Amino acid sequence: MDENPGVSEGYRVASPWPLFVALGIPIAEIGILFGLVPLAVGGLLLFCGSIAGILHENEYVASAWRGLAVLSVFVIVAGGGLWYADAATESDLLVRAYSMIGTGVLLLLAGVGGELFARDTEPTV
Repeated sequence: MDENPGVSEGYRVASPWPLFVALGIPIAEIGILFGLVPLAVGGLLLFCGSIAGILHENEYVASAWRGLAVLSVFVIVAGGGLWYADAATESDLLVRAYSMIGTGVLLLLAGVGGELFARDTEPTV
């Protein structure tokens, strides 16, 4: 009789990514809401990096770098939406739009650079 049926040593029990997602969302929201650029950029980097890690860990994407590059497109589009909304209304959204677009560009550069220069990131045994 096995004490832990269905549990194998080969499977990871817990993933570290949900903690970082849970931290990245409120940090990014606070930064975007109040126009605090370092918090907005840091929170979005943490959130998107964690989502890319989750996608790679569950084998939805072949490389976490590619997932990061795809997520960067969504962040750039959302920043462009804020830029458009700032032009259409008389609100103060331009700083928020620039922080999101800048973060998207950083994510895109990280994704492309990682895919080109960090291909062999898996440890060899």
